[in-house]
Amino acid sequence: MNKAELVEAFKTRMREDPDVATAVAAIHVLLEFLKRDKGKLSHSTLSETIQGLRANLKNAIETLSSVDSSVAVSSGGELFLRFISLTSLENPDYSKCKAIMIERGEHFLWRISLSRDKIAKLCHTFIKDGARILTHAYSKVVLRVLEMATKAKKRFSVYITESQPDLAGQAEDGQSPGKTWHSGDCDLGCSSRGDLTLTSLTNCSCPSLNSYIMEKVDLVIVGAEGVVENGGIINKIGTNQMAVCAKAQNKPFYVVAESFKFVRLFPLNQQDVPDKFKYKADTLKKSQALTEEHPWIDYSSPSLITLLFTDLGVLTPSAVSDELIKLYL
Repeated sequence: MNKAELVEAFKTRMREDPDVATAVAAIHVLLEFLKRDKGKLSHSTLSETIQGLRANLKNAIETLSSVDSSVAVSSGGELFLRFISLTSLENPDYSKCKAIMIERGEHFLWRISLSRDKIAKLCHTFIKDGARILTHAYSKVVLRVLEMATKAKKRFSVYITESQPDLAGQAEDGQSPGKTWHSGDCDLGCSSRGDLTLTSLTNCSCPSLNSYIMEKVDLVIVGAEGVVENGGIINKIGTNQMAVCAKAQNKPFYVVAESFKFVRLFPLNQQDVPDKFKYKADTLKKSQALTEEHPWIDYSSPSLITLLFTDLGVLTPSAVSDELIKLYL
């Protein structure tokens, strides 16, 4: 697969299954790339080699990251490459080594495809009957948690704040077709379906609105674009503001995220987050002055987070570094 085919395959998969995580879609494409690739370096006429295959996979990951600049695509691709490589590949037969890598790649894909359900089973027990929940932007993992809580016959209300500039948050309360719950057209977007009430908050960029609604809620649940080494998270802009408000008012702040979003990055503040994650891929290609652009993610420090729910288990922020070591070493 050349670059154009790689990009088109990724975009096609995202169109066909909008509910799939971008990292999972990228790994689907990488697995198909692995099956087709001949293991020859692009600048060389050498015979097929595992080294050439790894180099081509790295280039494919960089290509996909240039299309979707989310942390998950970068970290998921790197974990995929490590998982299929960390095995006995001493067999002199290249085709047998490649078959092992494909088999491990399929197992890795199967494992991460179960992540959301595992997280939902762990997290929905923390939602008590009659709870009032605050969430931010549009997280498919948060949505799965709410679905499972509803199946457990729990009654609760959800407040959703909208991030800028991508307006994420509208999708969760009914703008996306085929969702379980739909929002009305009133000012606060209040609606109910079954035992779940969704309340969509507009103008969330106003700090007083987060503070005002925080005293009404029992807990905060957010997703994450990435989980960094110190246990902090990178997520849609406005998450850090919500975490600070929750900490000030002693509200539990829970994060739900798949393990393929664990990234080897150790930011201490907002400026330490690389630009390739702060801005959309199109923005990075077109804009010369990024200071004039609106970042789409921010960093929330581990001191603001109560617990992280992952497919590896329920973690405290301080335990994330240990899990990262297990994943990458």
